[in-house]
Amino acid sequence: MSQQPFRAVGRPIPRIDGLEKVTGRARYVTDLVIPGMAHAKVLRSPYAHSRVRKVDVTRARAHPGVLAALCGADLTWCEPYYGPAYRDRPVLAIDVARYEGEPVAAVAAVDEATADEALDLIEVDYDPLPPVMTLEEALSPGAPRVHTGKPQAGHFADLASLRPVPGTNVCHQFHFARGDSGRALASADLVLDETYRFPPVQHVALEAHAAVAVWSETDGLTVWASTQNPYSVRVELAKMFGVPLARIRVVVPHLGGGFGSKTYAKLEPLAAALARVAGRPVRLAASVAEAFQTVRRCCARVHVRVGFRRDGGLVAVECGADYDVGAYADIGPRVVQKATYTATGPYRVPDVTLDARAVYTNTTPGGAFRGFGVPQLAWALESLFDVAAERLGRDPVELRRQNFLAHGEEFAPGDTPIDGKLEESLGRAAETIGWTQTGAADRGRGVAAMLKASVAPSVSEAIVRLHTDGSVTVLASAVEMGQGTRTVLAQIAAEVLSVPMARVIVVQPDTAVTPYDQTTSSSRSTAMTGRAVQVAAEDVREQLLHVTAAELGVAVTDLALDDGSVVTPGRRLTYAEVLMLRFGMSGGEIIGRGVVAPGRTAAPLGGSTPFWEVAVGAAEVSVDEETGALRVERYVSVADVGRAINPLLLEGQDEGGVVQGLGHTLFEEMLYQDGHLLNGTLLAYRVPRADDAPPALECRFVENADGSGPFGAKGAGEGSLIPVSPAVANALARLTGVRLRDLPLTPERVWRALRARGRR
Repeated sequence: MSQQPFRAVGRPIPRIDGLEKVTGRARYVTDLVIPGMAHAKVLRSPYAHSRVRKVDVTRARAHPGVLAALCGADLTWCEPYYGPAYRDRPVLAIDVARYEGEPVAAVAAVDEATADEALDLIEVDYDPLPPVMTLEEALSPGAPRVHTGKPQAGHFADLASLRPVPGTNVCHQFHFARGDSGRALASADLVLDETYRFPPVQHVALEAHAAVAVWSETDGLTVWASTQNPYSVRVELAKMFGVPLARIRVVVPHLGGGFGSKTYAKLEPLAAALARVAGRPVRLAASVAEAFQTVRRCCARVHVRVGFRRDGGLVAVECGADYDVGAYADIGPRVVQKATYTATGPYRVPDVTLDARAVYTNTTPGGAFRGFGVPQLAWALESLFDVAAERLGRDPVELRRQNFLAHGEEFAPGDTPIDGKLEESLGRAAETIGWTQTGAADRGRGVAAMLKASVAPSVSEAIVRLHTDGSVTVLASAVEMGQGTRTVLAQIAAEVLSVPMARVIVVQPDTAVTPYDQTTSSSRSTAMTGRAVQVAAEDVREQLLHVTAAELGVAVTDLALDDGSVVTPGRRLTYAEVLMLRFGMSGGEIIGRGVVAPGRTAAPLGGSTPFWEVAVGAAEVSVDEETGALRVERYVSVADVGRAINPLLLEGQDEGGVVQGLGHTLFEEMLYQDGHLLNGTLLAYRVPRADDAPPALECRFVENADGSGPFGAKGAGEGSLIPVSPAVANALARLTGVRLRDLPLTPERVWRALRARGRR
């Protein structure tokens, strides 16, 4: 008997955590109150680059109500450096402060007011040094060095061979080549050679970084953290404090947004160090302004040479990308490496030379941000595709179609074949935006496409427990941060085990309880963790079927699951009855385990991508030529998702990605002057508002069930952001003839370009 489908997957089921969030009952890290908990505050460097000659915390320690006061020199009892790529970031500045806002000293006190008072009592002797604030300054001959020593490598296996350039500010360089791009470009009929720039921007998650740490003689270290990577944070803390992994517990309550800002350790090491010295729990919560001084997206300068034949065939791409990773490497080298590997986008390119550098500057450390370095490169390549179409007299949509990689075609030797249908996605976007309608160019329409590889090698594990009453617990460490992961994982388990959603509970990540998961990033939670949950639930299902078959003397193939029961040809047994058969009592449970671990392969970066994220964007814009104000009137996003586990949540992810992409496209940029960040607060830093969203915003999905995830799903969530900038810029160019190469497309930049066009 074939198993009848149970409808949980594919339905727009509301979020299971929605009610507690909209009613304010959801608890985040800063809502936690632990008896005896102290409150921490941080003293930060006022200079972009300075020698720290002396830090005196004596008066702060003596202040009534202060439980701990630390500076870098006090951290001799632990390993004071951390970082996933390089262990180059000190918990508190040691000898040198490398960016404005770097933590120099910290205190923990009975309350926040006392902690603030203690900060005023700390004396610091700074000796300012010349900073390098831009890529140009950092890469110039004889530039001041941000780091002079050689830091230890972190724990990334794919960065075991980090390649810094000695005597410079380049902390890592990446090279990938195929064929002979120089020869191909020399024979091309059209060669485009341009440089594009992408600005530094902040994630602006609604919840700033926070951590609560407590040490126990019996349990070791427990940290409640706003992190996307509880297991990676655990590795960092174990290394720093010399404690076995089993004695470190990282718990993630509700997370108020991340977008990559909360990947890997941020505040957790300092909170743990303060808690150890204070001898009681410590709460460390960043303000919004301090979040601007914690992490940002890596800005970039991208130089691209692209060659085409006269018939429109793409023959070669050469890309040289410099990414500004700020004062500390964080995850920057992996961002640079992973993104540059896919710099050719979704196109078939016979000859390729790709080079990239991760460059230190005296600015806020750059890390992961939705899109993981790909938006910086897609901005350049997708803009150039439209330039090529104009020069060749071709339609931009048709030129892309001609050069797309086909479904099942190899991207690079040893890597996963393309699992998306790019032509289908582009066709839907073009049709929806009205591309072929008369006067489409006059109305300012533009398109862009993207291709992004998921992180690899990658590991996710899950446990599914079926209880005696037929309810189900899902144990997985994917972090719910607003994207709906807990709902999707519950849907997957409910579908496999044929139980109502209300009978499924998904436990929040806790390294003492939930099994290993590499990271909640790279759009991998549904595809990877969801697949692990599916496998674990299938394990439970098979155990149910075999127990029933053995007890009743029937074939497993004659059984099926339906609405919380095992159905036989002549009988229906509830799960409670099956467990009674299995254990002989109303106790015990059936436990299933799922592991998704592709491992290392011959792919260029050491592991084949688990899935390719494919998305296309199409924009229609208007421009006020008197002011230069650019407005996106309509936007269409099409994502190839394989299978939409929850269309409602997917639509929310897609819309959010588009609006977030409009931020760095139209106005977001962290501005520095004389070493100081000028707009590091929400009063001065402009993020998209509701009225900035296009009046017409449509999100569509291509579903061919061809993904490696559960039920043929693929990852989604990042792809919709990536085409926004080039699609909008291409629409602007078609409408006005103005081609801009620096983001954001502010009214001033557009106005100046329009004036320059008029003079020409």
